[in-house]
Amino acid sequence: MDKTVPAPAAVLLDFIGQTEAPRGYDTIFGNNQGKLPKPLTTMTVDEVIAAGPTWTRSFGSSAAGRYQFMRATLQDLKKELGLRGIQVLDANLQDRLGYHLLRRRGCDDFVAGKLSATAFGKALAQEWASFPVLANTQGAHRALTRGQSYYAGDGLNKALVKPEAVETILKKALAAVNDPAPPAPAHPAICPTCGQPWSSAA
Repeated sequence: MDKTVPAPAAVLLDFIGQTEAPRGYDTIFGNNQGKLPKPLTTMTVDEVIAAGPTWTRSFGSSAAGRYQFMRATLQDLKKELGLRGIQVLDANLQDRLGYHLLRRRGCDDFVAGKLSATAFGKALAQEWASFPVLANTQGAHRALTRGQSYYAGDGLNKALVKPEAVETILKKALAAVNDPAPPAPAHPAICPTCGQPWSSAA
């Protein structure tokens, strides 16, 4: 795990990675990484974005990496963080981008006690389709019951973990709040010039 990711987020990212891509940072949707000419973790952000449509046609999705970044998500992250696209999508960059997605979904508010576990759980389910909603709610395509994927009904996605497992990991994340870790930066976590954490960027 990248050293700039605070402990609570690291707990969540490890769980997300184990759920979304148990084979690690080089994973391509459907475990098709062996069909690539080179490992994902040696490709630049722009190379991965450019390959997305081909992967969708060949494998059924552009999801890539430990956190299964969709092509559109990478495009959004590149624009939002001011990345030039030449950064290699290695393990550390994937961790930092995953942490940014957590922050987008309310991780800071959850850790600070401003967002309930149920609400944060729904936000996670909206970002990662393998995660279940933690209470009955309206999903992307239909009304849901606790334990279903937010995207249930699309013919592709379903929850891969039980809601109780998500609730347990959320408690572990809160318990890690006092673990030694760098504070969350007030500015974007990634230098747009070199793709490294601001703390180590020249």
